Amino acid sequence: MAAYGIGDLEKLLGVKAHVIRYWEKEVPLIQSRKDLAGRRVYAKRDLLIFFRLKYLLYDRRFTIEGAREQLFREFTGGGIENQNLKAYIEALRSDLVDLYFLVHQPDGPTQPPANDQGPV
Repeated sequence: MAAYGIGDLEKLLGVKAHVIRYWEKEVPLIQSRKDLAGRRVYAKRDLLIFFRLKYLLYDRRFTIEGAREQLFREFTGGGIENQNLKAYIEALRSDLVDLYFLVHQPDGPTQPPANDQGPV
């Protein structure tokens, strides 16, 4: 299971840690846990909720209360008409997050061998 620290969320979401902590307090769907050092750790599910919450607040201009209610409607199946589209978008977002962390590994992305010329 992928686990993300609050610093990872800051980079991915483009918001400060105090905003993330506030959103976590206001939206009970987000369920961080603490690691052995006491730092917040978020699952991929939480990350996807944060992305949706940011969209509702910043792009759709919802209030925090309105965004929380919209998230509850979506999680209970009443908010989005096309569930297949929602599943596709969430899977795509998940793949993009995985790709981001693959590229930004401390060792860098793995490079193909130098003699690999690709298709000719």
